[in-house]
Amino acid sequence: MPIGPSFQLLGDIAGFSWGPGPFSLLRNAADASLTTRGAVHVGWRRDGNMIEIWIKDDGPGLAGTANLFVPFFTTKPGGSGIGLVLSRQIAEGHGGALSLENRADGQGCIACLRLPA
Repeated sequence: MPIGPSFQLLGDIAGFSWGPGPFSLLRNAADASLTTRGAVHVGWRRDGNMIEIWIKDDGPGLAGTANLFVPFFTTKPGGSGIGLVLSRQIAEGHGGALSLENRADGQGCIACLRLPA
């Protein structure tokens, strides 16, 4: 069930790859939540001329944030270390941003993807 008002993202959809962006973030959140048997929560809101998509997980949270967007750095067994870097580059290439931080309202992490509306 959708939450929030309808919105439309404008841009060159052929040049925008959703795969490495939100799906990579969802996979990371799901992997983290599996370790704690927690949940993943997804939502969005309009903030002025931006759409903010957030993904919260109930995982263990981020041990450190210094290397989150360093290419080929990973803490996941079998990880490539390019998912977050690529997701951020795609968001920025479309005039948006990507941030990750530990949740202030409980255990876990929140990823926030902002894109122009």
